[in-house]
Amino acid sequence: MTTPPLADVPIRSAEELTAHWTALLDPPTFGTRSLWLMWLRDDGLPLRAILPMDDLPRLPDNGMLFELLGLHEAVADEHLDGGGHLAMALCRPGRPEITSDDDAWVGLLSEVFDDRIEGSWSLHLAAGGRVLPLIDLPS
Repeated sequence: MTTPPLADVPIRSAEELTAHWTALLDPPTFGTRSLWLMWLRDDGLPLRAILPMDDLPRLPDNGMLFELLGLHEAVADEHLDGGGHLAMALCRPGRPEITSDDDAWVGLLSEVFDDRIEGSWSLHLAAGGRVLPLIDLPS
């Protein structure tokens, strides 16, 4: 029995997205902070491109968040008919417990994305050998 490549496996639930990030980021330990971006089509299949943004600051500023929103809109318009799902994984050094900085990322992303993004978005934390959902894939 063969296992299909990750890009050929649809992601249809929050649990499947967490498992996908866990497989993709194996082992989920990092020396610096990065944000990995992956886009899902409406049928749950990921686009073949996965983009890591490396050497991020402890907390994002509005300029970075709006650039991220612009990038998502360009990818969504070109490949997802303006919709789809933006799945993100915040990767950082340290223990896998959710910190106040992680909560701040959630809040800042929510402020910029919630009323502006077409489709949906999610955020996972990858740290200390674990992957945890911070904002789940909508059901």
